[in-house]
Amino acid sequence: MEPTAKLDPAAEAALRSLHGIATPEPVSWMPQTWGWAVLVGAMLVMLALAGLRWLLHYRADAYRREALALLVVIEERLRRPETRHEGVLELGEILKRTALAAWPRREVASLSGDGWVRFLDAHDEDGAGRALERLLDDFEYHRAEIVADLPSNVCGDLAAAARDWIERHHVPA
Repeated sequence: MEPTAKLDPAAEAALRSLHGIATPEPVSWMPQTWGWAVLVGAMLVMLALAGLRWLLHYRADAYRREALALLVVIEERLRRPETRHEGVLELGEILKRTALAAWPRREVASLSGDGWVRFLDAHDEDGAGRALERLLDDFEYHRAEIVADLPSNVCGDLAAAARDWIERHHVPA
């Protein structure tokens, strides 16, 4: 082993007087002024209000989601000639049920024929009510044999128009 070098007394005194490096305290993430706290609070309130508004809108559109789910089953019936007449009847029923869920019963329940078509047309922005006029004024009242002979594209158009009306009808607040 090597002998350790002897330091002079002044150097030894200087080394003994050295201390570790003093590090500053970490910077706090807490805002230093009350303005930042107010800003964060306001942002949390706006986020909560946006979430509440989305939830209310989601719950208000539950009838649309249910009607669209039922429409999938009806579309399958419209594709097959043997069940097409039942599908046409159910298509008219689902439109009426959708309208009853969105508007007061006294406005919708008594509507039929031209009044029902005008109602559908008045509450649609894209004119699907006119496309549904053939269904509501004509196909519902034919015998099952006549409806079974309809071309599948006509039934597909009816289902598409019904889907469009259910998805896009406007309900005044």
